[in-house]
Amino acid sequence: MKCLNAGILIAALLGFVVPVVAKAQKPTIESLVSDQAAASVALAQEIWDLAELGYQEANSSAAMQRYLQAAGFEVEAGVAEIPTAFVAQFGAGGPTIGILAEFDALPGLSQEAVAYRKPRIEGAPGHACGHHLFGSASAAAGVALSQWIQTQGLSVTLKIIGTPAEEGGSGKVYLARAGIFDDVDVMLHWHPGSVNAASPYTTTANKSARFTFRGRAAHAAAAPEQGRSALDGVEAMNFMVNMLREHVPQDSRIHYVITDGGDAPNIVPEQAQVYYYVRHPQLESLSGLFDRVLNAARAAALGTDTQVDVEVMHGNYPILPNTTLAQLVYENMIQFGGITYTEEEQTFAENIQTTLMAAPAGLGSEREIAPFQFRQTMGSTDVGDVSWLVPTVGFSTATWVPGTPAHSWQAVAAGGMSIGHKGMQLATHVLAKTAADLIGDPQKIHAARKEFLDARGDNFRYQALLGDRQPPLDYRR
Repeated sequence: MKCLNAGILIAALLGFVVPVVAKAQKPTIESLVSDQAAASVALAQEIWDLAELGYQEANSSAAMQRYLQAAGFEVEAGVAEIPTAFVAQFGAGGPTIGILAEFDALPGLSQEAVAYRKPRIEGAPGHACGHHLFGSASAAAGVALSQWIQTQGLSVTLKIIGTPAEEGGSGKVYLARAGIFDDVDVMLHWHPGSVNAASPYTTTANKSARFTFRGRAAHAAAAPEQGRSALDGVEAMNFMVNMLREHVPQDSRIHYVITDGGDAPNIVPEQAQVYYYVRHPQLESLSGLFDRVLNAARAAALGTDTQVDVEVMHGNYPILPNTTLAQLVYENMIQFGGITYTEEEQTFAENIQTTLMAAPAGLGSEREIAPFQFRQTMGSTDVGDVSWLVPTVGFSTATWVPGTPAHSWQAVAAGGMSIGHKGMQLATHVLAKTAADLIGDPQKIHAARKEFLDARGDNFRYQALLGDRQPPLDYRR
């Protein structure tokens, strides 16, 4: 080594140019995310093809777990007594950053990735809420972050939490009840959509139940007086609830489907069932509103001489927004920018827009980032419960053609081709960069925590709206 140094010194004195070996640059989080692009698209397409319903996502969950295990994550499957839920952990010590990953599909929305209605399998499920993109972006962000943590030599705990059955199954509520989020400092999530938005927002609290009426079967023509119609109970309840709508706060939402109306017109229905969702932005108002729906059910049973059983199916808190975290996400989204369509994607988007009932949003908005302003949305999500336990932030990216509603075949179509994949890549970048920023500046975590505690209040005690029931693993069967 001494001889080499002497040689370099002599060469320098003689005026020779000596090449300097540059120190290897550590990869950026952006480059590491880009390296995962192909793998994340393949994972998303696999889950899109599977299109498994809530609590039945065995193959989708397994695919995501394999991807994370291959990257060095330790995976605990079947957490909170849910076979398809998992926690994938990387690293130790330091702050604990969590990223939510969903992967359930919706019933009856099977669709090819084309700009006209064409089910892949008639009546089969489809990813009409884009959870295949959601989970895959979260997993890819996690893999990129794990590599970045290694190259930086940081003490950080990273958790990718696989959360099944968001669509009406409240998977995260059971995980929350089991303490899965108790040691997480900040939770990140995102959602597919038709706009790029990172504003702080909240949702409605939501509680659902199945009301099963039981009566007495009889011949509807020969002996109607001996029957007691369970369907009459359902219809009487629905009639009273529909009258109730005139006397509830304007921001309430009540909707239902009759899931069982009897077997044949000439048999007085012995059993019938109606499935209700009740929503309101405020937890306290939701509780009173749900009680009034319960009263309608009891009155309907009394008036029709039937019995009614009530099974609470799920309950979600409204999202507790965190402006500190939302501002950070917004800055990163501005940095990465929106989505740019190719000529082929533009044609696809134009054709999709001709199928939308509402006036379509202007094409080109996918290239923009929505202004930063508080939003009240009327949908619900089990992310709400998580947000009352740990500082949480979410955002959306334009994975669908502008103007596309969630839970539509148009959303399935765009989510199965390059438009969806581009939105997913943007989400992966924003997730990973935001997590890296939080890791690099613990003061941001402290500020988010302070805002969270102030907003939640000193007297808050978490209690799941669905009570102590077990996960309804068969609710989609």
